[in-house]
Amino acid sequence: MAQPTSRATLKEYALRRLGSPVIEINVDDSQLEDRIDDALQFFAEYHFDGVEKTYLKHILTDADVAAEYIELDDSVISVIKLFQFSEGTVNMFDIRYQMALNDFYGLRNPTQSLVNYSITQNHLSLIQDILSPEKSIRFSRVTNQLKIDTDWSELNVGDYIIAEAYSVLDPETYPEIYKDRMLKRYVTALFKRQWASNLSKFEGVQLPGGVTFNGRELFDQAQTELDKLEEQVQEMYELPPDFMVG
Repeated sequence: MAQPTSRATLKEYALRRLGSPVIEINVDDSQLEDRIDDALQFFAEYHFDGVEKTYLKHILTDADVAAEYIELDDSVISVIKLFQFSEGTVNMFDIRYQMALNDFYGLRNPTQSLVNYSITQNHLSLIQDILSPEKSIRFSRVTNQLKIDTDWSELNVGDYIIAEAYSVLDPETYPEIYKDRMLKRYVTALFKRQWASNLSKFEGVQLPGGVTFNGRELFDQAQTELDKLEEQVQEMYELPPDFMVG
């Protein structure tokens, strides 16, 4: 059959891997939906394909200035930094304009050394960091509030705030996520553990023909598979731990 392209087809795929329809999988549909939610949450938090770097643009409003924070979308999981913008416009007498003009004509010469240029740029960057350092920010996924450690009375309504951030990819918008090999295996293992958990209440009950349920063994198998998958994802697919700041 075709690869999963939606929640429904992913659910059917995982059930087939467990033996359905040949074997009856004793799990309610609501339980299956919960386990898919768990799998997608794990995928977004630990798999590099679950998030993407993005740049957020926000226009300050009266409500933002009064509250002293910016409300962000639920999909945002981390804010890295704010971009610095100089006040006022850069005219032809500004040192940055003159340097850029000089760079344009000077760096076209293939014999021109980049050493002095690099030293000067680093020096200007140091001065910028000392006189106008980057503003500290705080962000929590629980509140979805981006807080900027600054004097909010100095900010003007209508100004743009540009931030570098990481956002969770919506699988409904990008259904390729449902085809991910690790996600399919993880969903199947979650279904298997839920199935085993449901069967555990019949542990030791003997059916006609001498057959008995062994939900504990099935549960242990599923848990072992989950532990192995989670370790593999964190070792091979997780972004560096320090990529999320703020």
